[in-house]
Amino acid sequence: MKSIKLLIPISFIALLLSCSNDKKADGYGNFEATEITISSEANGKLQFLNIEEGQLVEKGAVLGLVDTLQPYLNKQQLLATKATVASKSGGVWSQVEMLQEELKNIKIEQQRVQNMFADNAATQQQLDQANSRVDVLKKQIKNVESKNSPIINEGKAIAAQVALVEEQITRSNIINPINGTVLAKYAEPGELVSFGKPLYKVANLNLMELRVYLSQTQLSNIKIGQQVTVKVDSGDTMKEYTGKISWISSSAEFTPKIIQTKEERVNLVYAIKIIIENDGSLKIGMPAEMWIHGQ
Repeated sequence: MKSIKLLIPISFIALLLSCSNDKKADGYGNFEATEITISSEANGKLQFLNIEEGQLVEKGAVLGLVDTLQPYLNKQQLLATKATVASKSGGVWSQVEMLQEELKNIKIEQQRVQNMFADNAATQQQLDQANSRVDVLKKQIKNVESKNSPIINEGKAIAAQVALVEEQITRSNIINPINGTVLAKYAEPGELVSFGKPLYKVANLNLMELRVYLSQTQLSNIKIGQQVTVKVDSGDTMKEYTGKISWISSSAEFTPKIIQTKEERVNLVYAIKIIIENDGSLKIGMPAEMWIHGQ
C-alpha cells in the first residue's frame, strides 16, 4: 500500500511537467503550390497528349498536338495566291524597266539637242519637242508605277494572312510552360478540343508554399526573408523543415476555419506565406505547423 501511495504523486508531477512543456505552435496552415491549367489554343482533333498524372514534365517540352491539316491547307492556298500577285507585280515592274530604259535614251537625245541649241544648230521647236518627249515618258512611268501600289498592298495583306495561319499552326502545339508535375489530365487523344478547353494541370512541387494566419500581436516577431520552422505529422512524431517567409499580407481578415479554438476564430488575422523546399513528402493541402525561432 505504501508503494502505491508513493507512485500516485510522482505520476501526477510527471503529468504536470508534460503539460507545462506542451507549447502550442505559432501558426497553422496548409501547403499550396502554384497550379497552372494548360488549355487548348486551337480547334480540332487532339492528335496526341503524351502525359500521365504524376509525371515530371520539362519547360518548353511539346507534350501534345491538335490537328493542323485545315490551317496547313489554308496556308498553301494563300501561298499560291501570293505567288499570283507577285507575278502581276513582276509584270508591272517589267514595263517600268522598259520605259526607264527608253527614258534613258530620250534623255541622251534631249542633251544632244540642248547642246545643238546652244551652238545655234537646232531650233527652239526641236528643243521643246525633246523636252516634251522626256516629260511624257516620265508621266507614263509614273502611271505604270501607280498600278503596282494596289498589287503591293494585296501582297502585304496575303503575307499577313499567311503569318496568322502560321501562328495558328504554332499554337496547335501544346507546349509545357514550366518544370513541374502533372496534377490532372482532362483530355485524351482523339477527342475534339476547342479554344480554351483545359487539357491538363501542372504545378512545380519542388518549392511548396505554406499559408499561415497570425494575429496582429505576432507581426512584430516576423519579417520577409526570416527563417521559421515548419512541422508536419510523420507517424507518431513531427517532421521538421526550415522555411522562409516570402510574403506578409498588408491587410487583416477574419480568421479562417483552419484555426482551431473559438477564441482565435473571432479575431482578425494576417496571412503570410512560407516557402519550403520539398523533399517529396509534402503534398498540396497537407496541414502543418509553423514555429517562429526564439519564441
